Amino acid sequence: MQPAESTATHANWRLPPHNRWAFRNIDRILPVAAIAHDPTGVTPLPVAPRPFDALQIELPGGSLSWGDFLRQTHTDALAVLVDGQLVHEWMDAGMTEASPHIVMSASKSVVGLLCGALAHQGLLDPETLVARYVPEIAATPYQQATVRQLLDMRTQPGFTPAELQQYMQSTNWDPDASAGGLHAFFAGLPARPGEHGGAFRYLSANTDLLGWVIERAAGQPFAQAASQFLWRHLGAGHDASITLDRAGAPRPTGGLSMTLRDFARVGQFLLEPGRHGSSADFVPAWLDDVLANGDAQAWAQGDFAAGFGRRMHYRSGWYVLRDEPRLLFAMGIHGQHLFVDPVRRMVVAKLSSQPQAQDAQAIGWTLRAVGALRRFL
Repeated sequence: MQPAESTATHANWRLPPHNRWAFRNIDRILPVAAIAHDPTGVTPLPVAPRPFDALQIELPGGSLSWGDFLRQTHTDALAVLVDGQLVHEWMDAGMTEASPHIVMSASKSVVGLLCGALAHQGLLDPETLVARYVPEIAATPYQQATVRQLLDMRTQPGFTPAELQQYMQSTNWDPDASAGGLHAFFAGLPARPGEHGGAFRYLSANTDLLGWVIERAAGQPFAQAASQFLWRHLGAGHDASITLDRAGAPRPTGGLSMTLRDFARVGQFLLEPGRHGSSADFVPAWLDDVLANGDAQAWAQGDFAAGFGRRMHYRSGWYVLRDEPRLLFAMGIHGQHLFVDPVRRMVVAKLSSQPQAQDAQAIGWTLRAVGALRRFL
């Protein structure tokens, strides 16, 4: 059998078995822009291993060992932090501390955090119309949408099936040389009213449009803004990257890649903003807002309520379990997860290459595994 590297292409990189290699080598598949870190300000993660051999994950009809959970959910790498200490780290063959991995739609949560940093600097007002920053969309279904509604997935432009196809082609995640870029797609949408401010409606295009807003608000390309206002300040140990369309626009809805430990550091940044100085002054109020101010009714009326079956909300790109103590998490297709428990001071980062983009069983097992960890630790 040929190695996955020799068979992964622009056309098949999200399909098994090619995705296992491609998710770790996205810069070999797609154009990317680097998001620079600060080598002088890396947040240390002291290693303090704890035994996980006794951990069992209770499932309907039986239980699952920790090792079986990692293997059966196609985990590439997983880290657990408690009080900023690395109490558990597991990596599949080929993964190292320096290996980047695409985080798919968990990117949305990092983008939400970046928006918080820009708002703190007075560069972005979440309550303002998107068209203030991107007048090119003023005659499209997004004309009355606010930045906050993009962040909270409460913007519904009413895409037709053909428009959804055009959107996917514009992202450059598939080899369609005739497709335009994301900016051309958004600016070319027909004039019609959208429905904004209602139920939670998950639409990846909303966060890609938010990337354009960020560039206009910051006055620089997305990768530079992400570095200047966030990545250089949260203690990352390596550069991150973002995939680009054919015109060089970013795909912030799912195109971020980072190392396992830096993924975990995003969560730790929320728990320990004080160690990062004035650059993180916005975090406590931002975290309080995410935990407390999401609209539970919008979630209950939305797309994912039945599938999760939990009391939840979605705020600034983060999912929040509303049971006390509250838990917030980022989630991306093929098994990318970042969980942050502010009460137990715990962070769980999981990178995966699950064969299916949407695997309800794997998501359910992962939520149960994190629940077991919260009790175990």
